[in-house]
Amino acid sequence: MALLSELATQIVIPVCAAVGIAFSLVQWLVVSRVKLTSERQAPSSASKNGYSDHLIEEEEGINDQNVVVKCAEIQNAISEGATSFLFTEYQYVGIFMVAFAVLIFLFLGSVEGFSTKSQPCTYDTQEMCKPALATAIFSTVSFLLGGLTSILSGFLGMKIATYANARTTLEARKGVGKAFIVAFRSGAVMGFLLAANGLLFLFIAINLFKLYYGDDWEGLFEAITGYGLGGSSMALFGRVGGGIYTKAADVGADLVGKLERNIPEDDPRNPAVIADNVGDNVGDIAGMGSDLFGSYAESSCAALVVASISSFGINHDFTAMCYPLLISSMGIIVCLITTLFATDFFEIKAVKEIEPALKKQLIISTILMTVGIAIISWIALPSSFTIYNFGTQKVVKNWELFLCVGVGLWAGLIIGFVTEYYTSNAYSPVQDVADSCRTGAATNVIFGLALGYKSVIIPIFAIAVAIFVSFSFAAMYGIAVAALGMLSTIATGLAIDAYGPISDNAGGIAEMAGMSHRIRERTDALDAAGNTTAAIGKGFAIGSAALVSLALFGAFVSRASISTVDVLTPKVFIGLIVGAMLPYWFSAMTMKSVGSAALKMVEEVRRQFNTIPGLMEGLAKPDYATCVKISTDASLKEMIPPGALVMLTPLIVGTFFGVETLSGVLAGSLVSGVQIAISASNTGGAWDNAKKYIEAGASEHAKSLGPKGSDPHKAAVIGDTIGDPLKDTSGPSLNILIKLMAVESLVFAPFFATHGGLLFKIF
Repeated sequence: MALLSELATQIVIPVCAAVGIAFSLVQWLVVSRVKLTSERQAPSSASKNGYSDHLIEEEEGINDQNVVVKCAEIQNAISEGATSFLFTEYQYVGIFMVAFAVLIFLFLGSVEGFSTKSQPCTYDTQEMCKPALATAIFSTVSFLLGGLTSILSGFLGMKIATYANARTTLEARKGVGKAFIVAFRSGAVMGFLLAANGLLFLFIAINLFKLYYGDDWEGLFEAITGYGLGGSSMALFGRVGGGIYTKAADVGADLVGKLERNIPEDDPRNPAVIADNVGDNVGDIAGMGSDLFGSYAESSCAALVVASISSFGINHDFTAMCYPLLISSMGIIVCLITTLFATDFFEIKAVKEIEPALKKQLIISTILMTVGIAIISWIALPSSFTIYNFGTQKVVKNWELFLCVGVGLWAGLIIGFVTEYYTSNAYSPVQDVADSCRTGAATNVIFGLALGYKSVIIPIFAIAVAIFVSFSFAAMYGIAVAALGMLSTIATGLAIDAYGPISDNAGGIAEMAGMSHRIRERTDALDAAGNTTAAIGKGFAIGSAALVSLALFGAFVSRASISTVDVLTPKVFIGLIVGAMLPYWFSAMTMKSVGSAALKMVEEVRRQFNTIPGLMEGLAKPDYATCVKISTDASLKEMIPPGALVMLTPLIVGTFFGVETLSGVLAGSLVSGVQIAISASNTGGAWDNAKKYIEAGASEHAKSLGPKGSDPHKAAVIGDTIGDPLKDTSGPSLNILIKLMAVESLVFAPFFATHGGLLFKIF
């Protein structure tokens, strides 16, 4: 038996979630002390808020009050645009949720003809389990709960990001350290809210379902998998819709503003500039929040499903069953301590300290979490137990499970640092890409693509080692907890990730508010570090998606009663080759969507520059609203076909071709999807930072390529523009594709096993 009692487990998990929520509220309160109102006209008020005369001097003669008012106005415009888009998107997605919930109920209910009689359990036919109708009802409920939690995660993240961006800009006047703290604290609000909400809602759902299921763990956790499906379905639409929105605006603003009109990034004369800043929040914040919540929910569900048919489930050992949730609980506490290192223990005084501070967050959280996992494995698990392994029971020691979680955790760190090496302009790969701009855009594109392909090598080896070690020790359960290990420091990962778009927005606001060049340099430094950390976040998401998908795939194979998946049988091989094609089809759809939306944006921006008198001279105000509408309409329309492709593929393949072909499709999409996702994200990140390397001109080499407006800089902007949809639309969405297809197949497995393969039954 575990050292931790059931009662203690029931207390520890919600308490850790509550601590996470409380900590995020404290961070938010600290950020809210930076005021965005016009109270500072009185001298006493000015000094009280820390805005004394030296700040106005530092602003090089710009009136302090006007700057604050302007920042507040721009922030409101961005916030309103983002809120309006998300509400419209959620209306579309709400219709889909209801329709898909009905499908889940009908498909799963029909497994036993909507019978209310108890049925023999899948893995132990001597025992009687709850009817299939109960699974249908509870899966539908958990699907809706997962979807709502995902929407909440994305929306809250967007709200805090739009709340913090102008505050980061204002703090940049006091120095880069103050601005960093505001941006990082705001990212932490999102990170902790998401991690704590995901854990709390999942824990509450398990306890409520337990009232009905009692000791039928198998039925309970089968129903809970709907939670992961709901989370990932919303994440898909959030990522694709938000990605199309942000990149249509970004590409349109860059092509006309920088290349044709030779005006700076985020120049207020550019009509697409507000849409671009709104896009950072709906794509990189709301979409990414939903995405990582989906990964967390699915890895937890995969681990719980596999554990329910192990000795934990047979012995009704609640504490051991909740091992995945206890890891996440420990993760919240570890990330809380880690965050204090960035916000309270050390102070950033120079630009060069920003990136090391963010990297330290990853290292500290990984080291502390290793100790945390050891403690949880010792107190929550029996010294030895059995895990279900494709028809046999495998004996596992608790220290072996600790190693499984640990290998996932450290593999995540390796993937993060490899991603950083290939996307940060502090290292030679990105500097080589920047250097290739001397001879034009074509060589820049060739070098960037080569870098992306090369950056896949080490992450794939890291994932392969993690899979081999964790499977050797604890079969599919080992892989599921390795994925959880990679995501256990999600609060820190998200804080670092959200910091990037907040800093990017802060720079845009500084430019639009007419702040001095020195302020813009500081926000650019924050943003450049944020670009790299965003790439690290994507690396984590893709790596964890690979492990999560494999764990879900294993659970699906067990649930569908397939003893082996033989690649040499035609049924499996056709699935494999079609599955490997799907990420390409999906990427083609999302890339073309960004292209067609950007085309409309470019035409509109050109029209405004050509027809509005005095716009180029700064005497007239551009029509921002039309550009926002173009991005909104395009993204909502264009997100439906890629979403339908992902959601319908498992249903069509499982129903018409059966579980063997579907297992081939899942394996194929996993293998090719991970490679494309890593290379696309890293190529885009490298092109972006190569452009920033030339713009910053921080070294002799960089100065020789610049300044802004030079031919190498224009070549770098073209590379960055091509990379935008790769790194922010197609790449990040692919990890959702592989997870979503796997979790959907698992949820519908009973139906496919009973009624699937219609075409093969006919012929």
